[in-house]
Parts: sequence; C-alpha cells; structure tokens
Amino acid sequence: MFWKLHKSALRQAQLLRGVSRSTALPRRACATFRAHEECLELHYGGMQMRFNYVWLRDHCLSAASYNSKTNQRNLDTGSIDLTIRPESTRVEGDHLVITWPGGHMSKYSLSWLAENSFERKYQSAEQPRILWNSDIYRNATITSSKWDTFMSCDDELKKFLQNYLLYGIAFVDDVPATVEATEAVTQRVSLIRETTYGRMWCFTSDFSRGDTAYSQLALDRHTDTSYFQEPCGIQVFHCLKHEGTGGRTLLVDGFYAAEKLRERSPESFELLAQVPIKHEYIENTDRHQNHITGIGPVLNVYPWNNEMYLIRYNNYDRSVLNTIPHDVVQRWYAAHRELTTELRRPENELWVKLTPGKVVFIDNWRVLHGRESFTGSRQLCGCYLTRDDVLSAARCFGLQA
Repeated sequence: MFWKLHKSALRQAQLLRGVSRSTALPRRACATFRAHEECLELHYGGMQMRFNYVWLRDHCLSAASYNSKTNQRNLDTGSIDLTIRPESTRVEGDHLVITWPGGHMSKYSLSWLAENSFERKYQSAEQPRILWNSDIYRNATITSSKWDTFMSCDDELKKFLQNYLLYGIAFVDDVPATVEATEAVTQRVSLIRETTYGRMWCFTSDFSRGDTAYSQLALDRHTDTSYFQEPCGIQVFHCLKHEGTGGRTLLVDGFYAAEKLRERSPESFELLAQVPIKHEYIENTDRHQNHITGIGPVLNVYPWNNEMYLIRYNNYDRSVLNTIPHDVVQRWYAAHRELTTELRRPENELWVKLTPGKVVFIDNWRVLHGRESFTGSRQLCGCYLTRDDVLSAARCFGLQA
C-alpha cells in the first residue's frame, strides 16, 4: 500500500526550500510530561511529542545499551518486552530520566528527544534546497571553485559542497584538460562509482556503445542510469576539446518542475510518486553485452514528510509500461505529460557551454541534463560518483545533508 500524499503544495515547497517552520529550541526550555498507557507525552520548547515506550528503551544511550565509541547499539532490540512500561519517570535539569522494570535507568537529553522525535521530522526537511529556474540560478551569482584552491583548501571544498547541496549542481574551473586531472578533482569530492561504462570514461561521437549519448544528436533532458535499481548519485562532465559548433549542455532542476506540478495538479504528482515503472538498458555489440532493469516511480518522496529526494526521468530508457493497471494508465500518461511540460518550459532551462577546464558536478537524483546537437570533433570525459560518500563529506563539514 502506498503512503497517502496528503499535505498542501505550499507545505511541500517550504520543505524542499528548507524554510519550514523553525523548531529550534531555547537553551532552557521548560519540560513537562504525561505518562499514558501506550506512550510518554512530552511538552518541550513549544512542541508536543509522543514517544513509544519500546522506542525509548531501544534508544537508551547508557553504556550497557549503546557503544559511544563506535556509535553502535549494544542492546538486542528483539529482547525488549513489547509491553514494557517505565517504573518511574522524572525530569532532571535538561534530561528525562526513566527507570525501567529490573532497575535499568535511561537518561535522555531533552534536546536530543526533540531533535529525533517524529513530530520534528514531520515538519522539517532532510536536506534544505533552493529550487531554481534559469533566472533564479543566474541571479544567485554563484561562483565556481578554482582548481588550485579547490584541491588544497578545505574551506573551498565546503563552499563547493554547500552549493551542490542547495542547487544540485556545482562547478570547478581551471582544471587541466586531461582525464587524470578530472579523476583527481572528482576524488576530492567522493569515491568514483564503477559501472558498465567503466570507472573513468572518455568518449566521442563514435557510437562505440549502444547509447545515443555516443552520437552528435541533441539529447533531451533526462537523468542517467534510470535503469539501475539505485541510479548513480552524481554525474561529472568535462569537455576536453571541441572543434566545431553547438554542443551546449542543458541543465533543468527536476525538483523545481515537480514542485510546480504539485502546486498545479497534486493528483498528478501523487500518481507519479505512487506508480512504479520500469527503465531498461539493452546493449548487444561486439564488445559489450548488457541487459539492466530498474523499477521505481518517476518521483520519489520520503513517506514521513513527503519531501522529494529522487526523480527518475528518462524517456529514452523507459521500458514497456506493464506495471500500471488499465484503469490507471491513461491518467498516468496525462500526469507524465504535465510533468514533461513543466520540465520543458524554456524559463526552466539553464544552458552552459562546457569548455576545457570547466568541470560540472550534477546531482543525478535531482537535476536533469541534456545537450544540443553539435558538429566537429568533441571529446568528453567524466564519471559517476557515489552519492553516499558525497553526503558523508558534507556532513563531516557540519552541513545538513
């Protein structure tokens, strides 16, 4: 059964922009509680929260229950009595103290409870973002990182990661126009994800692979590896040389377009977020044989706050629609058409001419890319990066990701 998407469009836009109602807590907020049969109700910092008793015992941070050195749980969750209730509960300063049957004592920071409550998660974004069309992005006057500084200065890397998290794209300029330098600049950010295309790839329009990317044709906006069960997180491009015309890169914020769809037609947004479809990559050449499939909805949202976290949009690789019942398929096509219309609005298109030295990092779970047709010899290199490691790097700098 799919989760019901029941919140207003305005609330969704606020969540993804990271401007949802603040739940910051005062340092000395007053706390009161009430013990119910099924849960503990806590009032703290203007918030009313409810905590299941098994949840509280499971999240005990005592040395017997939790290893603070490894940040791992010691307690066997399967051994907790599902009917457990506290013997006593009290507030001591900034902590909630619970004594359980048998005498075990748990002590929770009130701010930790508030930060990790469902009520807090329900009304806050996992990752604040700035949704953009071409005017919004250009007016933000975001500066690119420079190769020398980027490779040697952690403050520059932090600024780069912040831009990437907020906008889904970030640039590094003055990178030497070689595959080796491109590899080095990507490894400054994350681990490289090896795929059927290899680790680092470098290609021209020679049709060496069974993909339209290996041509001079224009490519409509799309996300890459939609046919993977977990699409690649980051796409990196570096144009090493181009002797010809055309070939500009197209970037579109898929979340911006999807939020516009949610505002105008919430039923269509809901349908695209509920119905799983299949994408497929079939390659049968002398050197490469692949048959890869991935299944998931076009739009993916977190069920607890309906915040969007992934768009899977690739009309080239979309497979046979045989996962949609007859009485739904017509509505799905209409919803898909509405999303396509939003994605193709000229005001949402950011066109960038990639030249030797300019490396672009694209959040492949959010930002669609494409290109205009071109003439002449054009050589491109790049790779995919692991999403988890990019987000880990950001969190180590104290960024919300």
